[in-house]
Amino acid sequence: MGKTIAEKILSNHAGQDLKAGDFAVCNIDFCFGQDGTSGIIVDRFRALGIKEAFDRGKFAIVIDHSAPSPNMGVSAVHKKLRDFSREKGLLLYDVGCGVCHQVIPENGHVLPGDLVLGADSHTCTYGALGALSTGVGSTDLAISLACGKNWFKVPQSIKIVVHGKLGRGVYSKDLILHIIGDLKADGATYQSVEFYGSCIDALSMDARFTICNMGVEMGAKFSVIPADKKTLAWLSGRNKMRKPSPRYADKDAVYSLVKEYDASRIGPQLAKPHAVDNNAVVEELVGTHIDEAYLGTCTNGRLEDLEIAAGMLRGRRVSKNVRFIVAPASRNIYLQAMKKGLIGILVQAGASVVTPGCGPCVGTHNGVPSVGEVVVSTANRNFKGRMGNPESFIYLGSPATVVASAIEGCIADPRAYLK
Repeated sequence: MGKTIAEKILSNHAGQDLKAGDFAVCNIDFCFGQDGTSGIIVDRFRALGIKEAFDRGKFAIVIDHSAPSPNMGVSAVHKKLRDFSREKGLLLYDVGCGVCHQVIPENGHVLPGDLVLGADSHTCTYGALGALSTGVGSTDLAISLACGKNWFKVPQSIKIVVHGKLGRGVYSKDLILHIIGDLKADGATYQSVEFYGSCIDALSMDARFTICNMGVEMGAKFSVIPADKKTLAWLSGRNKMRKPSPRYADKDAVYSLVKEYDASRIGPQLAKPHAVDNNAVVEELVGTHIDEAYLGTCTNGRLEDLEIAAGMLRGRRVSKNVRFIVAPASRNIYLQAMKKGLIGILVQAGASVVTPGCGPCVGTHNGVPSVGEVVVSTANRNFKGRMGNPESFIYLGSPATVVASAIEGCIADPRAYLK
């Protein structure tokens, strides 16, 4: 019987032949925490009585969720993390470096075939590189920091095949919102989702990160796009210490579910408050008043997303009734966007560009909405309180939909602003 990608990678990291349903202890290639979770990692690591990390080069702390610090309490946590990193000689990506799910792959810490753990639920993002990656709790992460291992139950796998081409004004975010709306928030609980098809093959790496980032929003343990030439080209030069070891599913691999979609039949999508699977097409919501528009996050704060936004805003302005907040996903992306003139276009159009990080998405600072206010966002979650106020309303959409809505002051169809 053939194996899925998850069965192959976990077997390789356990040193034994595994199939779905088996339990095993596996070696970890990389692990990390962010400032919202790493304080507990530090405490649990010290409680174990371990003096040194299993490998100083295979763990990092990324200060991104409240960066720069919005208050004294957070500042104390940040100092604790900096002190721990210096004491143990560990990697630290400090304020301004960017969102962990951009910074980690951007700096070459993940390769095809790797097994990665992060103390953050959207660690599944790195499946875009053909890796198995998943979020765990801080205590589990502390264990991995101490010994370089963790336990896994080998998941069953779902195969998703997307045929055809995305239409004008339709992006990877629309595609994954459509799929989540179809499968629902628990449709892939503790399963590994593999993405295939001509549409997936045609996606840029930025777009593939968007797809895999939101796998957890349908309950997936892992979400994976098999590595191809695009993947290897994106990785070229990022890690000179190791070679990629991509794994591919066998033709006779067994899946719990196979779903097929026609990309050409999908239009701009939105997730309505207060659930990611509360799906709607843009035509249903056109004209809905908004107070804030947000472009950024680990889902859609990459260079391609900023290019889409700048292209739509060139020669236009954001509505005077809308606060338009932009957060590049990393310092590197910020710099690239500056060199291309994108930041100037966004600022001239009325955008407020903030430090690369997660602040507005998780509601720590840089754009917390008021009671009753409505936000349209490129983020991955729209639960009550997600952006810091449980009495606000969040719609999720693509960068193009967010920008069109910012221009009009209400939810708008992006196709009207695209050539």
